[in-house]
Amino acid sequence: MKYPVIILLLLTSTLRSQAHTENPWHITADNIDPNHYYGITVANGMIGLVSSAEPMKVKDVVLNGAYDNYQRGRVSNILKGFNFVNMNLDVDGRRIGRRDISNYRQTLDMRQAELTTTFAVGDKIMVSHSVMALRHLPYCALSIVEIKALKDVTITPASVIEAPDILQDVRNLYAQIDRPHVLIPLLTSVGKSPTGKYTVAASTSFIFEEPHGSEPALIHEDWDYNMHLLKFSKKLKAGETYRFAVVGSVISSAHTVDAHNEAERLTIYAALERTERLLKRHRAEWDKLWASNIAIDGPVADQRAVNSAMYHLYSFAREGTALSLSPMGLSGLGYNGHVFWDTELWMYPPLLVLHPEIARSLLEFRYQLLDAAKQNAFSHGYQGAMYPWESTTTGQEETPVWALTGPFQHHITGCVGWAAWQYYLVTKDKTWLRDRGWPILKEVADFWASRVERNGPGHYDINNVIGANEWQENIDNNAFTNGMAITVLGYATEAAREMGLEPNPDWALVAANIPILKFPDGTTRENATYDGVTIKQADVNLLSYPLKVVTDPAQVRKDLDYYEPRMASDGPAMGNAILCVLAARDGNAARAYDLWTKSYKPNEVPPFGVLSETAGGTNPYFATGAGGFLQATIMGFGGLDITPEGISQLKTKLPRSGSVLRLPSVLVSRKKCTPFNRKSRHRLKTCF
Repeated sequence: MKYPVIILLLLTSTLRSQAHTENPWHITADNIDPNHYYGITVANGMIGLVSSAEPMKVKDVVLNGAYDNYQRGRVSNILKGFNFVNMNLDVDGRRIGRRDISNYRQTLDMRQAELTTTFAVGDKIMVSHSVMALRHLPYCALSIVEIKALKDVTITPASVIEAPDILQDVRNLYAQIDRPHVLIPLLTSVGKSPTGKYTVAASTSFIFEEPHGSEPALIHEDWDYNMHLLKFSKKLKAGETYRFAVVGSVISSAHTVDAHNEAERLTIYAALERTERLLKRHRAEWDKLWASNIAIDGPVADQRAVNSAMYHLYSFAREGTALSLSPMGLSGLGYNGHVFWDTELWMYPPLLVLHPEIARSLLEFRYQLLDAAKQNAFSHGYQGAMYPWESTTTGQEETPVWALTGPFQHHITGCVGWAAWQYYLVTKDKTWLRDRGWPILKEVADFWASRVERNGPGHYDINNVIGANEWQENIDNNAFTNGMAITVLGYATEAAREMGLEPNPDWALVAANIPILKFPDGTTRENATYDGVTIKQADVNLLSYPLKVVTDPAQVRKDLDYYEPRMASDGPAMGNAILCVLAARDGNAARAYDLWTKSYKPNEVPPFGVLSETAGGTNPYFATGAGGFLQATIMGFGGLDITPEGISQLKTKLPRSGSVLRLPSVLVSRKKCTPFNRKSRHRLKTCF
């Protein structure tokens, strides 16, 4: 496999020894203020471990695919699991905390998805503590601890399991499995989700490097119902380095019938795999993900920003599931972990280009919930399928009652159908289309055919909705909603023909008569009553990208010029990302780069620069923003475009003369530049 030189430089291990400011794969926090600390997440698509300002701790453990009600908006919320990777450390009999340490630094190695914390305890020891959510074991995490003695010292590390407040009826257990060649200690906690709906279990074990029989003696301490620990003591000589690991798992009965036993089995399996084998497989899986990466021959900060966005999307999703993405991924409880249009319109497109197998998992979530969407349409007096604005694994509407978006933000149904057809265009997987894509598209089209109000030619109106710009509620003929309905009605017609079926002729009739409103000067009007006020979202501009309802370059530019100054400074980041795509495709590289920077830089919060939803916001990590930012990079500057022929490349300009953007191996049909495919694995260079 041959890569351009810049790729080889990015992947060489020599970068790991450079200062963090010169390494695009490292995000380092070395000036940590606990009062202004927004953690970074290590995750594997099933469990998310959110970092803490406290040494050797995590703030939250988030479980994908598990929801219960615990008094947040009277709707289901994504579950917290046991904090099973926390540790205590005593030095010469004294518990250490923030006040006892110096040279405190936390570094995320995005290349290997490992968060390493280093610090000194006085003049006694140096500590390195690395944590990762193992990519090959979806419910498991690994911690590796190295302690170097600066003088003779006694250390007492402890593996701790703590229960978050939401878990009920917590039981703590300890057992040892003794075999002739190994001793496996098992520290386990089991509890119930807030309503008792699910059992949640976590289990951990030490991995020692000493031969069996010479491991440190272990002491189990059961402090209270919500915390217990397993510890050992070790005397170290000055200059000696001691290394051990803790491996653990967390799972719920939303994932398996017997969570308690499965947690212990998974922990035993991982413990007997041992540290090096676990690391090897974890890193190999991340190598596969990074085989599709984006390289920038430019400022290190730009490359790091792109790496960070890709790292988070890769961390929050995984192949082979029927689970989707929340706007905050697995970084906490933001938006209750629900699934919105943020998945299909924002996070899904870059994943579809970079890793279609992950994109397929996101679509499987929607397919599995198709029957629930059909019931939702029935409940609202419509045909077909009406997807909920906020969804969990039940497929029912999960939007809090006070938010009108639940009953009225209908464009989500179009977004699901749009994403299904994009997957087919990229993969040409006709089996998937027959079994998954077509059933979705047919029901989506039937919904829109029943949703319009047929008021005569050109007036098949879609009234009383909330569009992409959520600041205008219960408006008529919203530009994005109408454009999405037109688009997916056309896609359903194409899908039927692709399947050798006769499409419903009503779909084309409806699509041809849905209006896209305009002001007298020809600018596309956001809705029937829009009068130029500040907007939250690039509603109209979405008609040009990604919908392609508005394609005339002069019209695209006119709409861009009108709506860009009306974008709110406190709106979500992804609006600027869409404007960046349009500016880049229009050939205005300087304008595009300014919008590209605005789509992420003002939203970075300390100390890792993780993204909040809005500039000055405090609810990171905003994975939706990462998706928009990557679309600005790939589809904007990179010019990649999903077409009926697959992925092609449009002519674009990069912001600096002589700069180079290299994109991953995708199926590119356009013959200018150097096309490549997945078999050749060569990289595409944006060379205009």
